[in-house]
Amino acid sequence: MRVDILEAAGIISAVMIIGGVLFSAFSFYDDSKRQKEEIKKLNKENTVICYALLACLDGLEQLGANHSVPIARDKLSKHLNQAAHDDE
Repeated sequence: MRVDILEAAGIISAVMIIGGVLFSAFSFYDDSKRQKEEIKKLNKENTVICYALLACLDGLEQLGANHSVPIARDKLSKHLNQAAHDDE
């Protein structure tokens, strides 16, 4: 009788450990999937912000702010161009 209880406890423990490992693996996969989706959203948002910044720098240059505006505009333009080609 005592051996049966110990065997049952061992089997229940093993099943719980296996269930915990499976749950952890699924949870990790689900979190990873959500993080990838969030990174895609942030990348799209950053692209829009960069284009808006480029437009602002372009406007400042047209208004005559020529100290460091052309340099920053050229660097941002080159960066966006390289990033567009890296995605392909």
